[in-house]
Amino acid sequence: MNIVWTWDVIRRIIEVLWLINIGFAIWTVFRTRRDIASTWAWLLVLSVFPVVGFIVYLFVGRKLSNDDIFSIRTEQEAFGKQLVEQQQTMVRGHQLLIPQGKLARARQLVSLSLSLDRAVVTFNNKVRVFTDGHRLFDAMIDDINHAQDQVYVEFYTFYADGLGKRVLKALEAAAKRGVTVKVLYDMSGSHGTTYRFFTHLEELGGEAQAFNSKANKRITTPRLNYHLHRKIVVIDRKIGYTGGFNIGDQYLGIAPKFGYWRDTHLRIIGQAAMMLMVRFAMDWNTTCRKTDKPRIDLTAAFKDFKVEKPTNEDDDVAMQIVSSGPDNDNFAIRRGYESIISSARKYVYIQTPYLIPGEPILESLVIAARSGIDVRIMIPCMPDHPFVYRATEYYAKYLVNNGVKVYKYNNGFIHAKTMVSGSNLASVGSANQDYRSYRLNFEANAFAYNEELTAQLKKIFEQDMEKSTLLTPEYFDQQSNWRKFKQYFSRLLSPIL
Repeated sequence: MNIVWTWDVIRRIIEVLWLINIGFAIWTVFRTRRDIASTWAWLLVLSVFPVVGFIVYLFVGRKLSNDDIFSIRTEQEAFGKQLVEQQQTMVRGHQLLIPQGKLARARQLVSLSLSLDRAVVTFNNKVRVFTDGHRLFDAMIDDINHAQDQVYVEFYTFYADGLGKRVLKALEAAAKRGVTVKVLYDMSGSHGTTYRFFTHLEELGGEAQAFNSKANKRITTPRLNYHLHRKIVVIDRKIGYTGGFNIGDQYLGIAPKFGYWRDTHLRIIGQAAMMLMVRFAMDWNTTCRKTDKPRIDLTAAFKDFKVEKPTNEDDDVAMQIVSSGPDNDNFAIRRGYESIISSARKYVYIQTPYLIPGEPILESLVIAARSGIDVRIMIPCMPDHPFVYRATEYYAKYLVNNGVKVYKYNNGFIHAKTMVSGSNLASVGSANQDYRSYRLNFEANAFAYNEELTAQLKKIFEQDMEKSTLLTPEYFDQQSNWRKFKQYFSRLLSPIL
């Protein structure tokens, strides 16, 4: 039978194929539990972009397997009961929380993070703030060179470039003199870096592995979500680093694309470093089930560990290391952010490279600003991901129109993830203000309770304002219609960016 290819026949074939595509889209999206915003966003992508949308979903939309989630949860539940019970006892004895009665917001946030993430609060930490990559990595490499017992390194990005080779050389020297060295990196975030980069380190007795990937794997599983986005270094169980910097030349501000790289990182001496070690060990041990590398025995490491009681020294920082990830629905970091914003009385200052907040954060910011709270947010002046930046512009416009002061940092690329509020609340870590950090990535933040540190971070924000432009409604009104369209379209994809 000969088919007459009229336009009516072609149209009906297209309709049938489109209906089949819609059916597959619905089956693909609803077979996995996800939040409503992500569900509709993926339905939009799969329906509007047949075939291409499914290819994108293969790399971006696939969730962690139940086996992976169970492994991560089991590792985290296996440790911490003893310390959490000890902290809960201290709460009942009024020994844990910040002693000054006027600091009720800090006590509230401490209790919240302890409940959501079993985040043990430690006291008497000495903290140094870094905003320049050269100074940070000089100090970090110097600490590695003086390590006597162990060096644990965990980064989203560990590039095999100039800085990466400098850090690796220090790690190799440490391993050569008998120091226990372990490196954990995200394979997708460290694209271009393979296991071969760490071959000599392992020959010297060190160990390296890609998070949640099999040993000697050159190509990652086709999934661009669920990154190990944490940045953690622990040296001799007493020095810890965490914040926004990764290991790579661009973080030194020498990449032509970005220019000066403005970030925020903390160097911590004290028991908070031990909590960073706990986080590293959990991530390391979770990966060991795929690589058969030796696990870290946390029970032995914390056999005699006792949380110190707070002192009245001005530079002694009370701190919790709070983590979150797609392995649980507690959203400890995001809810910590919400707590800080919603309880603010005078001001909230936020720095973030990506401003794509979910509804709870977005409404908290609007309510605070409309209530007379001084809410200020600083974002970059340039994109590193086009869709993400256009969505950032969309939300910046919305917030500006609702009383939030949004600043565009002009002196290069700002990558800091900080929040300061009141006299003694501050957060520095790896989590951005976007869906990806709230739900899709494994993140770690230091929540600190100290007047001196908070004042320092606030001053840094104010200094950055001098190199920034305050965005106004007129600024957005003058943008082209095409740019506005890209902003609106990118906003529709916000839950999956």
